[in-house]
Amino acid sequence: MSAATRRLTTAQALVRFLAAQYTERDGARHRLIAGTWGIFGHGNVAGLGQALVQYADVMPYHQGRSEQAMVHAAVGHARQLNRLSAQAVTTSIGPGATNLVTGAALATINRLPVLLLPGDYFASHAADPLLQQLEHPTEADVSVNDTLRPVSRYFDRVTRPEALIASALQAMRVLTDPAETGAVTLALPQDVQAEAYDWPEEFFADRIWRVRRPAPDPVELAEAVRAVRAAERPMIVAGGGIHHSEAEEALKALVDATGVPVASTQAGKGTLRHDHPADLGGVGHTGTAVSDDLARTADLVIGVGTRYSDFTTASGTLFQRPDVRFLNLNITAFDAHKLAARTLVCDARTGLTALTEALSGHRVDASYEAEYRAGKARWDETVAAAFRAGDDSAVPTQTQVLGALDAVVGDEDVVINAAGSLPGDLHKLWRARSPRQYHLEYGYSCMGYEIPAALGVQQAAPGTPVWALVGDGTYLMNPTEIVTAVQENLPVKLVLVQNHGYASIGGLSESVGAERFGTDYRHRAADGTFTGAPLPVDLAANAASLGMDVLRAKTVGELREALRAARAADRPTCVYVETDPAPPTAPPAEAWWDVPVAEVSAREAATEARAEYERAVADRRRHL
Repeated sequence: MSAATRRLTTAQALVRFLAAQYTERDGARHRLIAGTWGIFGHGNVAGLGQALVQYADVMPYHQGRSEQAMVHAAVGHARQLNRLSAQAVTTSIGPGATNLVTGAALATINRLPVLLLPGDYFASHAADPLLQQLEHPTEADVSVNDTLRPVSRYFDRVTRPEALIASALQAMRVLTDPAETGAVTLALPQDVQAEAYDWPEEFFADRIWRVRRPAPDPVELAEAVRAVRAAERPMIVAGGGIHHSEAEEALKALVDATGVPVASTQAGKGTLRHDHPADLGGVGHTGTAVSDDLARTADLVIGVGTRYSDFTTASGTLFQRPDVRFLNLNITAFDAHKLAARTLVCDARTGLTALTEALSGHRVDASYEAEYRAGKARWDETVAAAFRAGDDSAVPTQTQVLGALDAVVGDEDVVINAAGSLPGDLHKLWRARSPRQYHLEYGYSCMGYEIPAALGVQQAAPGTPVWALVGDGTYLMNPTEIVTAVQENLPVKLVLVQNHGYASIGGLSESVGAERFGTDYRHRAADGTFTGAPLPVDLAANAASLGMDVLRAKTVGELREALRAARAADRPTCVYVETDPAPPTAPPAEAWWDVPVAEVSAREAATEARAEYERAVADRRRHL
């Protein structure tokens, strides 16, 4: 007797399959594909569009306005739920598909799962070339979707209905693999989407993908314990892998038992509460003074769930002690082996717990604890001074904006940012109260991430106050998902900081001899110089035109009141504030970052910057 089958189109089968997938970790089960974002065109409207209508009762649909933004929203959702749940994104062929590339790169670099379902050409080539098809003179199977290959952890073009079975299972495997996850792309030719096939019923059965927690190898664990016991000045660099593994309590247990201090990357901030005595704040180019001072004298650096970006290592200049060594605990062997480290390849929670047990009775010297605690106390005073509101009638600085927000948020609030000058200030100054409060996308540092990511976080955590912090430059990159927030009544809070230009790159430009060229939004005179008058652009009015409630704040006092009102609001709300960029209220960088400067130049600013660059680059080390 033949096995039971169900006759559906390929698109219908895919949607029904996705609705039956689950993850499970530590006994808790989650819907793997919690919903599908989509913008429809001729490459997906008759296939996936029809299927999503047919199965609307089991697959929620979210209408996006920008393909890139839909991916950002899905990434925000996955991060908020510790990678145990993801969302799918479907687009038409052509520009709709290629608009996915930036979001896919962001997801893969940050090791966050998202399923991409772009339409593709006719597999049969019956209509050839069709509208928006790329014609390649020697490779007829190439389409614009192939641009997604290098930024996807798994890619397949499903050219026959039955090929979907193996491909869909592989896609789920990668999405749920804690070491391999990232963007997954299934390119779907539009004729195949609409083609019917007799699918085995087993394809639609509920399937559980267990997210593993691999334990450390006993030999590696023993070597790690010896290294920690032998160290006089160990420190932990906490990365985003701790959050993904839900290992914050395991980290705290290790720190409480051993006294080893913790500095965090952008992705790892919040792994300890800011007021824990061993939490030293951010590390690296945007790190705190106490973290970076300790890093320069550490003899053992214990990296947990970090990939050691150049911001973390200060481009190879931070860890300066001659005999410094590294011990890396990471679920990905690729990252564990960086900086010639001893490795502990395992799940963060499992590995930290094993390390704590094996180090029973060991604690760092009391004088070392006293040293870093004193440094932390000094930095806490620096933060308090930077956040101090001052005169309520004054125009706020950007640092005072953060201070006002710090005074308003609760432990459960989520603060989202990605690019501009805000990441540096936040990494140094923000006082994270809970594991998910600090949401910085700094692996790709993508302008335009914040607003759509806030939607994904809000979907993942209904009832949680979610804040998107953006500057004027970032806002102009990607404000369109405000309309979706209004449409779905997602009460995200947007803090829109107007400083009339690219503040971060403007400062960097000046430091490398490019003299702030191309970073200002003011009027230009006929000779190319700036007149000083700001452009007649009203971003608050723009946000209002897209459906947001807008609160304008001109002073420190008005800002505090507007933030309180926004937090209490039950619909999308924007707090618009024009800041005073003149006072340097944020502490300067505590460590270097390598941006090569012109070796020869006819301009004095570049010549001076090159001399400073050569002094700084001389401190770079290769850790072997």
